[in-house]
Amino acid sequence: MIACLRPLFALSLAGLLVACVSSPSSNLGELPRTPQASIEQLLQQADQSKPEQANLLRLSAADQAYRQQDFARATRILESIKLETLKPAQQVFASTLAAELALARKEPKSALKALSHPSLERLAELPVEQQVRTQLTRAQALEADDQPLPAARERVFIAPLLSGDAAKANHEAIWKLVSSLPKDQLQTADEADLAGWLELARISKDAATLEQQQTAIDEWRKRNPQHPASLQLPQSLVKLKELASQPLTKIALLLPQEGQLAGVARALRDGFLAAQYQARQAGQNPPAIELYDSSRIASLDDFYKQAQAAGAQLVVGPLEKPLVKQLGDRPQLPITTLALNYSDAGQKGPAQLFQFGLAAEDEAREVARRAWADGMRSAVALVPRGEWGDRVLAAFQQSWQADGGTLLGAARIDQPVQLAQQIADLFQVRQSAAEPARRQDIDFIFLAATPQQAQQIKPTLAFQYAGDVPVYATSHVFSGSNDRAQYNDLNGIRFCETPWLLNVDDPLRQQVSGQWPQAGGSFGRLYAMGVDAFRLAPRLTQLKALPESSVEGLSGTLSLNPAQRIERRLPWAEFRDGQVQRLPDSGL
Repeated sequence: MIACLRPLFALSLAGLLVACVSSPSSNLGELPRTPQASIEQLLQQADQSKPEQANLLRLSAADQAYRQQDFARATRILESIKLETLKPAQQVFASTLAAELALARKEPKSALKALSHPSLERLAELPVEQQVRTQLTRAQALEADDQPLPAARERVFIAPLLSGDAAKANHEAIWKLVSSLPKDQLQTADEADLAGWLELARISKDAATLEQQQTAIDEWRKRNPQHPASLQLPQSLVKLKELASQPLTKIALLLPQEGQLAGVARALRDGFLAAQYQARQAGQNPPAIELYDSSRIASLDDFYKQAQAAGAQLVVGPLEKPLVKQLGDRPQLPITTLALNYSDAGQKGPAQLFQFGLAAEDEAREVARRAWADGMRSAVALVPRGEWGDRVLAAFQQSWQADGGTLLGAARIDQPVQLAQQIADLFQVRQSAAEPARRQDIDFIFLAATPQQAQQIKPTLAFQYAGDVPVYATSHVFSGSNDRAQYNDLNGIRFCETPWLLNVDDPLRQQVSGQWPQAGGSFGRLYAMGVDAFRLAPRLTQLKALPESSVEGLSGTLSLNPAQRIERRLPWAEFRDGQVQRLPDSGL
């Protein structure tokens, strides 16, 4: 009986498969479609079929395993099929599936390599369903590979082929990609639709206030009535009208005028007031600012009563960490507050509390992001001994390993006399009668150090046969001075830094530095933070309501994480021949 049933099952399975394939052109070949059969049944029938039909069945089985998120099994099945034996349509299908599996493994470069197969030149001859699947996969791979502009271009190209929920999702994805681009990449494009998206993103970033942003968007829609984004505004821009109707008119600035932090507070205050003055000069109507001395307040409750009575809608400050921790412990605050420091990690604050500072952890995460984008995959770390170094190393390690990177080792810098041995141990330098050697599996060094420490580290690396290993550093390596001798000692080190210190021609920086010369050096980071605190003030509700939005600041590109802490992304520079050279914003 069983022997009689087997041919019937084979016949019905073949019928299901034939019913689900596309109608191919003469030499393209059939596209597999997963029939109503299990993976085991498909593979069993493949073992009993002729090569061409067996390939179709195995491709269907691999696709079914992928859709069931059994990625390991899907990969094994796909690897059992020789790509060169397939017809072009099947090669496209297999290459797309290989790319999808690579993305599941967080390997976007492998995905893009799979999608570079010559058969993809014939993608336009295939059914729309396959075109959409392949091109969306390419867009996802480009985005995962930190190529947002090419990813947006891919999505704009495929938009006319989509409908319903898929079209809406693609529409929002395009806006998310173009709005994440730095302003210098928002130039015009040859394709009209993409050019319109880029212009919309550019004018959204250029506006200094929510009201100006809304006006600019309305004017753009009048100029581009048939653009997809004009016909259907992205959801984040729809929400702007509601936010723009609630202008900020008065801020309470809470900073210490006495004590250890008085100097830091003065720089923050001067940057904050300079930004207000610049806004007034530009014809805006900036909020009024009332100053409060946090070193003299009796209690935070008394301060909030004073600020409320004075009509303040927002508090900027305090700076002192103990006061920020007190705010973080409260269930709610009477006025929305942008603290200029951070409470303890993991402390969940009230909904009205936002936190902003020059966190070294942001820079550690920035190093991980940039090094990964540059193709690095394995790292060692050099950080100072102590609590600060531990925090920076932990932030780097968490971000680096989340991307898929490997941290091969770390050393904590303490006494200069120990430095040579620490580096020798880290690089496993072997002395021998022949030429000494070191381990070769290290792609780069993560460095968090002062300029003085870095001046000792760089020549020591050369002495320990590691002078050719790229070094990625936090901004702490840069003093902001014009010391060419020091720069020569740091030659080749790449570092992230605030736009304030890298963009020496910025009008506000020039104006502030003219009045306070210390703003041109490393202290300038605090002035930049003060400017950005002012620029963030009217945007906090926007950043909370629109998680993908950001503010182009002078301390970095600013966004809000789920814990309501401002995170910074920073531009990059390199010490070259006694000078600081700005690096491109994307991968090198």
